[in-house]
Amino acid sequence: MRKLVLIILICSVISTVLTAQEAASKIRINQIGFYPDAQKVAIIADNIDGDFLIKSVTSGEVIFKSKLSDPRKSDFSPKVTRIADFSTVTKPGMYVLNLPGIGDSYTFEIKTKVFTNLTKALIKGFYFQRMSIALKPEFAGKWSRAAGHPDTQIIIHPSAASPARPAGTIISCPRGWYDAGDYNKYVVNSGITMGTLLSLYEDFPACFDTLGINIPESGNGAPDLLNEIVWNLRWMLTMQDPFDGGVYNKVTNADFDPMIMPSASVTPRYVVQKGTAATLDFAAVTAQAGRVFNKFKNVFPGLSDSCLKASEKAWDWAVKNPKVAYNQELMNKLFKPVINTGAYGDSDFSDEFIWAAAELYITTGKESFYTAFPMFPDAQMPLPAWGDVRLLGYYTLERFEKKLTMVAMNDFTGLKERIIRTADEMAKGISDRPYQTVMGKSAGDFIWGSNSVATNEGILLIQAYKLSGDRKYLDYALTNLDYVLGRNATGYSFVTGYGHKTPMFPHHRLSEADNIADPIPGLIVGGPNPGQQDGCKTYPSRIPDESYTDSVCSYASNEIAINWNAPAAYLAGALEALYNK
Repeated sequence: MRKLVLIILICSVISTVLTAQEAASKIRINQIGFYPDAQKVAIIADNIDGDFLIKSVTSGEVIFKSKLSDPRKSDFSPKVTRIADFSTVTKPGMYVLNLPGIGDSYTFEIKTKVFTNLTKALIKGFYFQRMSIALKPEFAGKWSRAAGHPDTQIIIHPSAASPARPAGTIISCPRGWYDAGDYNKYVVNSGITMGTLLSLYEDFPACFDTLGINIPESGNGAPDLLNEIVWNLRWMLTMQDPFDGGVYNKVTNADFDPMIMPSASVTPRYVVQKGTAATLDFAAVTAQAGRVFNKFKNVFPGLSDSCLKASEKAWDWAVKNPKVAYNQELMNKLFKPVINTGAYGDSDFSDEFIWAAAELYITTGKESFYTAFPMFPDAQMPLPAWGDVRLLGYYTLERFEKKLTMVAMNDFTGLKERIIRTADEMAKGISDRPYQTVMGKSAGDFIWGSNSVATNEGILLIQAYKLSGDRKYLDYALTNLDYVLGRNATGYSFVTGYGHKTPMFPHHRLSEADNIADPIPGLIVGGPNPGQQDGCKTYPSRIPDESYTDSVCSYASNEIAINWNAPAAYLAGALEALYNK
């Protein structure tokens, strides 16, 4: 009899848990929380009519009651949603959204500085990607690990050979961040990553001068955001050939490592062919770094000057070699060993010239950089991606409007209009969308790394806010952080360790091989991708906004990458700075 009672109790508990999970899965909400004076919206992923309640977790009191909206239909499927708007709730506290007769949402908080810890985590995610150094428990907690990839014995690949550095020459390229789920370092992808992080500091220095993230350099007199950037910057500086100024594409194994810890990886590593894209990305980053670190010469003596000299030398190489594409397939036909890791190949360098020219122009004040190549070849405003970086240059021109010379000022009104027009176009029709976010206007938003589409849209919207002062653009940007943190068609908060339903099995060697149940925190995964290029069998759907699987096999939707973490850090950090003025 006692066994029967126990079985009944266990079954009852399981049923209660499953019912709670089902209710929470229907309520798509930012799983961290909301600012008191900002919009607060949840989405019911079902055609449910009736009321919803906002309840205090501590007291159980119902503090708000309202009706769900009329239905909204998805453009990608027959599915219907309803909207729960509780923006008038402003009292700080811990809450749930309740659907009577169905259940509660995940808990969420209303408070000022609600994304401070998230911002810190997204920046500290780069610390966890450091190579050439052991991560100690006092900084890494349970994710501490031995050093891997010292990269002091890097081989000049035959594709990278030059008279001064013939094939087989050994050079030293330590430090840097692991690029993604793999253990290689790529200049092109580091370019957009570093540009985004340096811009975060330039746009909001007061916020980041005091934001500590507990890394080995904390307390040295420089902001921790910049301390972390320096780890990768010093590696990038080693990637320039000192004899001609060109920049190698990457430091890499011949093939991807298996799912092992970094200290277990001992295969030979190479630098490969120089290229125009890598060299110009390097020139842009080092020009911007020269400007930023000029204020911290006492902490980093000589770094600012070294960066600017390296930038101008790289620019000169690119001007002399304006069409050197990194074509890995062709390279592998000509040289051995064959290299099978990420290529980051590019063949159109107009955007890299724009970005590098803008950074050098602002840093040096020399108008000759601004006029060297067409700064505005057309009216397009493509979101930043590793293969299209022109907007990073435009953001810099906008940031330093007061430093523009006459020829650049003549273009500024047009640039401002384009940014605002693009922001308006992104947000057009948002009230009719099933998730009420800027992200997801079309199926084209859901590409490889779609979460970086959401966060880079957020950055553009913040630039529109800075230019116009119109609060709506800030609110639009916030909808895309809501998207990333759970208000989406998958129900996931896409940042490891931040939210209630988060990725547990990212395609990430460090998280997979460390024998720790929880993945490394503060890493944003790629997000829905109906291309499903990895061939994983666990995707629930090919519907664009649902095509995500929390599986190690899914490098197409569940890998992490530094160029995705950077705009996520920018978006969260910028919103913290602007909503908490």
